[in-house]
Amino acid sequence: MSVMVKESPISETDMIAEAEKALADISRIRDGVGRVIFGQEAVVERTLVALLAGGHALLVGVPGLAKTKLVETLGVVLGLDSRRIQFTPDLMPSDILGSEVMEQDETGKRSFRFISGPIFAQLLMADEINRASPRTQSALLQAMQEYHVTIAGARYDLPAPFHVLATQNPLEQEGTYPLPEAQLDRFLMQVDILYPEIEAERRILLETTGIEDAKAQNVLQPARLKEIQTLIRRMPVPESVVEAILTLVRSARPGQGNAETDKHVAWGPGPRASQALMLCTRARALYDGRLAPSVDDVRALAEPVLQHRMALTFAARAEGTSVRDVVAKLVKGI
Repeated sequence: MSVMVKESPISETDMIAEAEKALADISRIRDGVGRVIFGQEAVVERTLVALLAGGHALLVGVPGLAKTKLVETLGVVLGLDSRRIQFTPDLMPSDILGSEVMEQDETGKRSFRFISGPIFAQLLMADEINRASPRTQSALLQAMQEYHVTIAGARYDLPAPFHVLATQNPLEQEGTYPLPEAQLDRFLMQVDILYPEIEAERRILLETTGIEDAKAQNVLQPARLKEIQTLIRRMPVPESVVEAILTLVRSARPGQGNAETDKHVAWGPGPRASQALMLCTRARALYDGRLAPSVDDVRALAEPVLQHRMALTFAARAEGTSVRDVVAKLVKGI
C-alpha cells in the first residue's frame, strides 16, 4: 500500500528570505533595463511582470517606440538565449519550428535528421506577428501553450524558461492577418506602447545619437529566473484579492447581471483571464517590493490582462466605445 506524502510548505521565515533575494535581483534587472530603455516605465513594468509570471506578452505600438530594443535588452539582462523572427506573409510553419532533412552517410544509408528552428530559444521575439498567415501563427501559438512541438510524429520540448514577446503594429491593415481571439488568449498580457513623455524623448535624442550607445549588461541567469517564477507561484494571495479578481472577470462577461457589460460586450474573458490576473498580481507585488498582492494590483493590471480577451458589440463600436472604456468602468466596481 503506497502512501502519498505531501511536500511540506515553505516556512514564513524562508519565504521572506527568498523574497528579499528576489527583490535584490529584480532591482538589478530594473536598473539594467533602465540604462538602455528611457521612460516607458509602465511598459517595462508590465513586460517584466509577464516574464516574472512565466507568460508571454503582446506588445502593441506604432513603429519606432523601441519594441525591438526592449526585447533585445531583456534577453541580455536576463541572460536568456534570444532569437528573433520577422513575420512575413510567405513565412511557413517549418521556418519557425524546424524541419527534417535527409542525410546519407559514408555507407550510403539514408536517414532523417531534425534541424531545430528559431522557436527553440528561451526568449523569442515574434516581430509583426500579424503579418504571417493564420497557419504560421497557429504553429507558434500552439507551441506557446504546450511548450513543445511535434515534427513527423516526434515530440521536441522547448527550452525552459520559454517566453514569447510578440509585436504588432495597430495601424497596419493591408497585408495583415489579425490574430483570432482564441490565439490572443494565449498571451498573458497585451502591453500597449504609447509615445514617450517629452523628457524621456529629450534623453533619447541626447543619448542615442552620439558615437556610443548604452549597452545592456547581463545581471541574471535563466536558472535564477525560474527560481523567481516558482517563488511568485508560492506567494500568498489575500482573500480580498481573490474576490476582486473573480468579481472583475465575471462582471466582464455578458449575462452576469452587469448592465454596462450586457450593453457593450459581445463576449468576455474566460477562466484563463482569472489565472493570468492571479499570477500577474503576485509578480507585480514582488516587482514593487511587496510580499503579497493587493486589490490595487488587480486594478492596475485589469486593462492589459482583459482588453485582448473581450469583444465589443457592433453598437458599442459604432458609439465610439473602446474596450479600455468598458474595463475602466468595471474596475470601479471592485
